[in-house]
Amino acid sequence: MQAIDLHCDTLYKSVMNGLPLDSKSMEMQLADSPLFSRRLQCCAIWIPDNLSGSQAEALFHKSYDKLKNECKRLNIHLAEKNESAASSFNNNKISVCLTVENASALNGKIESVRKFAQCGVKIMTLTWNDSNEVGDGADIKDGRGITRFGKNVVEEMEKNSIVVDVSHASDRLFFSVAEIATRPFIATHSNSRGVTPHRRNLTDEQFRIIRDNKGIVGLNFHNAFLCNDPSKADICDLLRHTDHFLALNGENTLSLGSDFDGCDLANGIENSFSLYNIYELFLRHNYSEELVNKIFYKNALKFFENFDNH
Repeated sequence: MQAIDLHCDTLYKSVMNGLPLDSKSMEMQLADSPLFSRRLQCCAIWIPDNLSGSQAEALFHKSYDKLKNECKRLNIHLAEKNESAASSFNNNKISVCLTVENASALNGKIESVRKFAQCGVKIMTLTWNDSNEVGDGADIKDGRGITRFGKNVVEEMEKNSIVVDVSHASDRLFFSVAEIATRPFIATHSNSRGVTPHRRNLTDEQFRIIRDNKGIVGLNFHNAFLCNDPSKADICDLLRHTDHFLALNGENTLSLGSDFDGCDLANGIENSFSLYNIYELFLRHNYSEELVNKIFYKNALKFFENFDNH
């Protein structure tokens, strides 16, 4: 089995709790396993909304240093500044790619985008749930569109080959990005609002826009995004969201965005080794092996290959 997971918060958990990245308490397990022949894990530096700009910037650098040191200690490949996520996946059994969740980490400085790229950042989620200098997150009612600074950030991200991620964006911010983006953008960890009407999920229109722009959408394992009653959310709820997106011609758009170590997982999903159970569940649901492999890694790999050559 091969897998590309677009999002986890394990790095934040590691930094804030002083834990090694391979701690057994983590849901995202980087340990070598016969279950995986090859895998790429996108590790997000999550920036909470209550941090000041300088605190957010400091947390980025602290987390980046921790990730570098841990990958070196564990002998796990960390994608470098001039290395694409696709080549990192193709050339290593286990590799990690750095992402940022919440552009408040820029501390209002446009030059920080280029500095992030030099640190190897491949994806940046524009907001978390509240507002920042770029725009509004999903928790803001009647959220505004993108700010002038936000437009500059998107332009600079595209120039520096950092993928724009609209998970957590307000609807207005989403559509603003769709209007100005010149390269494909993605939702790393969002499900279907048509199946579970949560503000963090994507509407059918939003999914179609990402699909038509050759972006990808990562299925999220968070119970509240999978089921109207989070306490009853089950691994099988992934099928409802996957079926819905497939009905929207999303065969070449769907990917994985687990949200390990950053959410309350649905029943039947414990950690990254549960990906094998999800793989088998999809096959039992009569998805072809080719389709399951598209969801697990081929769509994400093709996206990164095309993005890097755009």
